[in-house]
Amino acid sequence: MATKKVVVLPGDDEAPQTVFAALEVMRALKLDIEFIEFPVGEKWVRGETDKAARAAIDSSDSTLFGSTSGKTTAINYLRWGRQTYANVRPCRYLKGFRSPLAHPDGIDYVIVRENLEDLYLGLEGPLEALAPLHLHSRILRADLNTSERGKFAIKVITERKTRQVARFAFELARKRKAQGRPGKVTCTSKYNMLRESDGLFRQLVEETAADYPDIAYEQFIVDDFARRVVQSPHALDVVVMPNLYGDILSDAAAGTIGGLGLAPSGCYGDDYAYFESVHGTAPDILGKGVINPTATMLSAAMMLEYLGFNEASRRFDQALRAVYAEGSALTVDQGGRAGTAEFTRAVIARL
Repeated sequence: MATKKVVVLPGDDEAPQTVFAALEVMRALKLDIEFIEFPVGEKWVRGETDKAARAAIDSSDSTLFGSTSGKTTAINYLRWGRQTYANVRPCRYLKGFRSPLAHPDGIDYVIVRENLEDLYLGLEGPLEALAPLHLHSRILRADLNTSERGKFAIKVITERKTRQVARFAFELARKRKAQGRPGKVTCTSKYNMLRESDGLFRQLVEETAADYPDIAYEQFIVDDFARRVVQSPHALDVVVMPNLYGDILSDAAAGTIGGLGLAPSGCYGDDYAYFESVHGTAPDILGKGVINPTATMLSAAMMLEYLGFNEASRRFDQALRAVYAEGSALTVDQGGRAGTAEFTRAVIARL
């Protein structure tokens, strides 16, 4: 295997500490990876650093990204520039996670969030700008009153991007089935009310299901699905949904296993993928050395699998499992007293 190139974007505030922790573990694995490191967000120079980061991303095999509060601006290029349309957010309980549920054992499913459109295109503005469109409300059975002072946001669901993420979800379910998981895809959106947009999403996922007769399929209205995340998460395998719902419900899912510090993710396109934790930059604990790096470490393990380092990915994952099962080096959010550095040393010791 040729040397892999990985861009490292540490992110902002306290997020870089989780990235540096994940890097320590990967370096301990002694893999044939060249890490191309960029400065933390506070040292990011817009324009100059942006250009260098885009060039590095284009010549790399993947990127490990910390969270950003707006200082590190390369995230837009990683997502829309590289068309990473499938945001994969696993929700898996490990023994030792501080879950609020009475019986979290066995929770192991993946949210596949469409990553490029929906409300996240940022198409917003003053309500009066819609006046020339003479929009008619199906619900109100009246024209939209654009004389009110207010704002609008446009939700976009396209056939091409929905079919892309639907196929990704079914292929992932097929892969998981080969590993002993149920082999099921669940689709959710607000298709009962948003019949044109969310209705199209549901329709296209349902059509895609016909191409995968070996994979079970079900669909739920998103508010009903939100209940299921809490009440019956063990019944889920692969869940596919539009962008906004995926962002919100993956945070809720993380809460059921023990918090955002445990929630990894990867964003996949046809020819590139980058990996980051689901959590934010944690400015409230900046400099305290107590941030939990588990989410970023799990994201790094996902990246290693994507790069073809399957055995290293498995070792990384098993080391994390061992640390949580043993329980003596856990961070404060998981009921322990260890700082980030102590937790990282414990993971390395168990490789």
